[in-house]
Amino acid sequence: MTHDPHPPCPLCALPAQSYLFTRHGGRVSRCMHCGLTRLDGGDSAVAAELPPPSSSTEARAADAYLAAFRDRGGAHSRILLVADEGHPFVAAAEAGGFAIAARQSMPEIEAAGVRGGPYQGAVVLFQLEKAADPIDVLTSLHRALAPGAILLVVTPSLDSWPARLLRGQWMNWQPGNRTYFDTQTIQSVLLRSGFGELEWSLSQRHYTVEHVEGRAAGSMPTGLTRTIRRAARVIPPPFRRHAHLPLPASGIVVTGRRLEPPARPLLSIVMPVFNERATFERTLQAVLAKPLSGVDKEILIVESGSTDGTRERVRQYETRPEVTVILEDRPRGKGAAVRIGLQRARGTLVLIQDADSEYDVNDYDALLEPLLTWQRAFVLGSRHVGSWKMRRFADQPAAAAFFNVGHVLFGTALNVLYGQSIRDPFTMYKVFRRDCLHGLRFECNRFDFDFELVIKLVRKGYVPLEVPVNYESRSFSEGKKVSAFRDPLTWMRALVKFRFASIYGERQGPPAQPSRLTQTCGARSDKPFEDT
Repeated sequence: MTHDPHPPCPLCALPAQSYLFTRHGGRVSRCMHCGLTRLDGGDSAVAAELPPPSSSTEARAADAYLAAFRDRGGAHSRILLVADEGHPFVAAAEAGGFAIAARQSMPEIEAAGVRGGPYQGAVVLFQLEKAADPIDVLTSLHRALAPGAILLVVTPSLDSWPARLLRGQWMNWQPGNRTYFDTQTIQSVLLRSGFGELEWSLSQRHYTVEHVEGRAAGSMPTGLTRTIRRAARVIPPPFRRHAHLPLPASGIVVTGRRLEPPARPLLSIVMPVFNERATFERTLQAVLAKPLSGVDKEILIVESGSTDGTRERVRQYETRPEVTVILEDRPRGKGAAVRIGLQRARGTLVLIQDADSEYDVNDYDALLEPLLTWQRAFVLGSRHVGSWKMRRFADQPAAAAFFNVGHVLFGTALNVLYGQSIRDPFTMYKVFRRDCLHGLRFECNRFDFDFELVIKLVRKGYVPLEVPVNYESRSFSEGKKVSAFRDPLTWMRALVKFRFASIYGERQGPPAQPSRLTQTCGARSDKPFEDT
């Protein structure tokens, strides 16, 4: 018997698909590596059963999309609109002083490519989900746009409130749609296609009761849709037709800037250093000697005013071409040092590396692979998953028990508060695409920065993939710096504060919600993130 393999995923190019369910005769499946969801086949006549959208609802939505494009700095002239014919965005753009240079639908782009160009901006409204290969379409748009142009995409989101509530009965499971995104995969698709500085928000629309009733009538019968239809019948007709209800919508609104991706990925390795005379040079030499296939590297050493002679050893590497030495005037904490290094990082990829030799740099390959193959944009090197990695702990059983209990307590609190199932959120090895930091504001100076970084990336929609790594802890007598009394208080503060406080700079919208559907094992600025 011959096995018929799944076709490669458009995002990660790997063939493993997990079947979810059948909708309208089409198979819904999800990539087991990157989480991209696909609908293959189905009855094309189903789309005709849906009621036409309310003109007032669509007009209000078009105004909101135009405002998002304008607020991001989108150009007023030569805009490419990818939308269905007669979309109200054209009227909204004309009323707002924006000039639409061309309009195409997704079938037209897939058949003949993007016509004309270069365009100063592009708006894609509920069309990307119709593409058989969204990477190919976005790459074509990238070629047709001028450098620095703003792209706005609106597409159904699996993280939206209607999708979470209705699941298999969600109205957007339509045969005309081929690809479904969540907050994680839509950002990865755009990053792979050459767009960066990404910002997103889940949209809200104003629906008439008549529109909601019609959508319920066209959906598969469930308890919710039956309740909506019964309730609508007792509402007076004038109210059903004219009153607008603000409700969460299925769409996600994403904006990005057309960038020029480098020919080869550059990995920025941020190494904070403070009083590490015994281990600094051994760690740095291991990092320098580590070969990385297909990836260039830069090492940013942030020295924080050591008093044991470490600074003098760090300065010996100031002339190395792949090393950047940053000297702080006084110690402000590990978090402050990492933040400085992140601000100076030039790479498309970032890895945090302590100078204490507790972790094995030979794990770099496994940590980078999910990023290089677009399976994830955020990876954690976990000390608590896998069975073959070496894990050795300092010969201090009381201290080890204390920190192990703390790890369980704080890890559980983080997972409960943020809807995750991360085994080792406090690992030193955090690896991510630098664009993930766009718009985020960081403030923690000590080891609570480990909490802050994970929390804010999760709230921005990036679900980490945990990769097992080797670990050999050191004792306090060997230089371990975490405080058993002071640091837990800062961790508790970070857990609570960042659950409710805005994670962004001044202009970015409301806090994002974490993605749960793909979980497995910013303000515009020239800087990658805002700092305080």
